[in-house]
Amino acid sequence: MGMPSGIDPSLIARHDAGVDNVLKLQITDPSHRRCGGYPDEFGLYSSGAGSGTLDLFAAAFVCPQSKHYRSPLLAERMKLAVRYLNSVTTPEGNINNPVTNFNSPPDTAFTVVGVAHAMKLAQMNGHTEIASFIEPWLRKAGAAVARGGVHTPNHRWVMCEAMSLVDEVLPAPEYGKRIDQWLAEGVDIDADGQFNERSTIVYNSISDIALAVVALKRNKPELLDLVRRNLNAMQYLLHSNGEVVTELSIRQDQYERGDMYRYWFPLRLMAIRDGNGQYAALARRYEARSASLSYYLLYPELRAPLPADKPLPDDFVRLMPEAKALRVRRGALSATALLNGGNRFFTFRNGNAVIEAVRFASAFFGKGQFKDYEWAKEGDGIRLRQKLQGPYYQPVNHKVRFDEWGASRAGRAQSEICRLEQSVLVREKKRGFSLTIQAAGTPDVPLAVEIALRGGGDLQGCTAAPKVSEGWLLKNGFAAYSSGGDKIRFGPGLGEHSYTQVRGADPKIAGPSVYICGFTPFRHVLEIEAAS
Repeated sequence: MGMPSGIDPSLIARHDAGVDNVLKLQITDPSHRRCGGYPDEFGLYSSGAGSGTLDLFAAAFVCPQSKHYRSPLLAERMKLAVRYLNSVTTPEGNINNPVTNFNSPPDTAFTVVGVAHAMKLAQMNGHTEIASFIEPWLRKAGAAVARGGVHTPNHRWVMCEAMSLVDEVLPAPEYGKRIDQWLAEGVDIDADGQFNERSTIVYNSISDIALAVVALKRNKPELLDLVRRNLNAMQYLLHSNGEVVTELSIRQDQYERGDMYRYWFPLRLMAIRDGNGQYAALARRYEARSASLSYYLLYPELRAPLPADKPLPDDFVRLMPEAKALRVRRGALSATALLNGGNRFFTFRNGNAVIEAVRFASAFFGKGQFKDYEWAKEGDGIRLRQKLQGPYYQPVNHKVRFDEWGASRAGRAQSEICRLEQSVLVREKKRGFSLTIQAAGTPDVPLAVEIALRGGGDLQGCTAAPKVSEGWLLKNGFAAYSSGGDKIRFGPGLGEHSYTQVRGADPKIAGPSVYICGFTPFRHVLEIEAAS
């Protein structure tokens, strides 16, 4: 037999190298309680070591071009992987995720996906013996997923994906009923094309993959429209080097660096189905890193040629009111104003020179970190506004137990009430932005603006701040920060004091930070621009 058409031989070579690596990692000692699996870098045993091994090995086993094609060794090792899965499965049919979730139906669903892939590949190619030793675990786990609950929005769609795959190889009526029950809740995608968790480098892609699979397996093409909406939205959250805006996320990938490599399957699928050159451009970008032999074998339409690339959006202003962000791209210049009430309200980059965040805090009763703000359009800009007050409390006419002080404040008269209103007006200008930062009300309150930079560049125009690692003061004039041949200029500075680590402020962001320091009433226009 020849190689399946449309699959790059280099992908099969990479896949075989992955098989070779796992063969070395897999524990084969029958006396070991985790025989058939292997530990992660922390010495923990997750179910992915079993499902990933089955998926990986099964694809090589059935692919004629693989050097492991129909290898008896792989067949034996797949048996060990099933043994391992049984060792980490609870009596209810669920698995434990040792880093967070126990007896977990959603984590079982993630595990089921790879195992169902392996069983489908075995069935497609007539390997009944392999299918027969996978079946008992998959049947038990599938039933657990069909009755199980979830923690987070994306779990629902992974559960539906898992049940769609199990129903294909081990049909049972409860799967379709349960899938329809979850889908009846409606998919959590907003008008800006973001899923509820706004997890741009992790859970968005998980939802896209799951919904695409359910659409294909359950004949629900309307779900592909939701995938398209997210893929379209993601194009406006890309920096010039392919990094993704993660500040929107409410999950663990917030502020992390990453790209769209996890989106490869929906990107390639929809590029081919729609003839979409923008999806194709992204799919090609991640082909060498993310392409899956298993998916190519299970979804033959992926083997069709991609359409010609079309340019991705790189010159736009896009307000995302549901996702609470304003995105601006001008080629290499990329900026995000965060309208979500977090403490990092602005990011900016010119190519490799990156301001990870701008934020500020005042020494106002230990609660002056600028966050929890409201926003509104104002002229050609966006105004973020926060109101604070700091009262003192009068006596009450009853005994206050030692553990009642906090609760007692609600019933106390307030006096000497101090007030502070803080705001930022964000406006685009040529080659950059102006941030008008204001704080007024109670006078003489120290305030510090923090401009957090990505490390590794060259900073000019600043002096060291006292008692803070990687802290710098911009007392006057403009600072310049360059990295990889790209440059940002910002200022003017202000150095009325050097109290940068304001009491009650959130901890300093890791890496170099530049501070502009003053007192209330405070009004300072911070200019940030790409420089040559």
